[in-house]
Amino acid sequence: MVGTKYKTREAVLKRGREAIGVPLREIDKTGRLVTGKGAVGTTIEESWYGYAPNSESEPDFPEAGVELKATPYVRGKNGIRAKERLVCNIINYMEEHGRTFQTSSFWHKCNTMLLMPYEHIEGVPKGELTIDEAVLFSFPEEDLAIIEQDWETIMGKVRRGQAHLISEGDTYYLAACTKGASAGSVREQPFSDIPAKQRAYSLKAGYMTRILDTYVFGNGESERIIKDWRVLQRQTFDRYVIQKVSPYIGMTQAELKARLDVASDAKNLNELLLARMLDVKGKIAYTDEFQKAGIIPKTIQVRRDGTIKENMSFPTFDFIRLAQETEWEESELYGYLAPAKFLFVIFQEDARGEKVFERVKFWNIPAGDLEEVRRVWERTVDTLRRGVAFRETSRGVSNDLPKQSESEVAHVRPHGRNAQDKLPLPDGRMMTKQCFWLNHGYLERQIREGDPWLGTFSRLEKTRTR
Repeated sequence: MVGTKYKTREAVLKRGREAIGVPLREIDKTGRLVTGKGAVGTTIEESWYGYAPNSESEPDFPEAGVELKATPYVRGKNGIRAKERLVCNIINYMEEHGRTFQTSSFWHKCNTMLLMPYEHIEGVPKGELTIDEAVLFSFPEEDLAIIEQDWETIMGKVRRGQAHLISEGDTYYLAACTKGASAGSVREQPFSDIPAKQRAYSLKAGYMTRILDTYVFGNGESERIIKDWRVLQRQTFDRYVIQKVSPYIGMTQAELKARLDVASDAKNLNELLLARMLDVKGKIAYTDEFQKAGIIPKTIQVRRDGTIKENMSFPTFDFIRLAQETEWEESELYGYLAPAKFLFVIFQEDARGEKVFERVKFWNIPAGDLEEVRRVWERTVDTLRRGVAFRETSRGVSNDLPKQSESEVAHVRPHGRNAQDKLPLPDGRMMTKQCFWLNHGYLERQIREGDPWLGTFSRLEKTRTR
């Protein structure tokens, strides 16, 4: 392929830094900014560096071995966060499965990147925005160990003929996101006749937030669970966590508090106990690994009979914004659930009514179940667009949004402080705040699946009652 005149990393970086603070309208010489998603990066490639976007397989500056990535971020009350995941290159299932991580297309293209972040400001034209920094980024060793494990997880499904079952939530930092002209874009896979969605390697939004925060804006690092990254040369991150907490299985909350020197009775007691099991001083959700991977800790309280009382809620949705969504894979719900990795912290009630630590389980929603959530989302969007129907009942006012009885996986129900906590519907009427929920029965099955769950607890119960 034809290279560029920027043949060294130093030359690439120097030119990149010259763009800092220049309004994008002054950079754009081809009118590229108005072309939609990815326009900022393409504008910089064409108009600032003077080359046409190249092939998927090579880095943008092949002689220098550098890939250019313009990446948006937003500011909020808790600081900056990446606006979206960072998409790398499309995965060719037919070729990639035979490679190692070191010879993979991802590593060849993205082992060194020129990150050029810009602040996305709602309502401000792209031409008014500016590049805030230009930083050459290479993956830290502690991140690279997990990224390599993620790559092996993705390729493991391809090699088992399960490329059609890949989900962004399968992995921690490096994901395989859907990528194509439409949601129906598919590719051939080598060990199955089932077409698989076209996917690209991507760095999760949580990972990009931490990278921008730490390496670009210099806001410092967070507490780590893995104190010595070389541990990850011997075992995966999830196995490390599971083994670390295993000595505490079968202990009651009271016993754990005494053992781990936790005096709190706060609502998040179980999360505090988990943090101490992992030798974390602060909140587990704020650790480096949890933030980069977007891991969501969830305490699961299990009754003696093995049932779960509570459904799992997601953030409250805006009725008007939800009704305007047209593509499932661009929806807020998909963006939250598809890449999410949950850590279930499971406590079960024993014969004396005490809560006993049973185990932890890393979980993400399987691809097939995500399709069922899609059906619930589509039903919700359609209902909001045509107008929600209300009906007076003996228990109050009901609506015709998807009920728990309609799906084995998900439903919609209220999630406001009270009946007066409302938001406007697209037709102007007001309605109690709602959100999507995962059904408690579905969660029970997911917790049991692939684990000797009830048998393990039965043995613990017998031990404790002797």
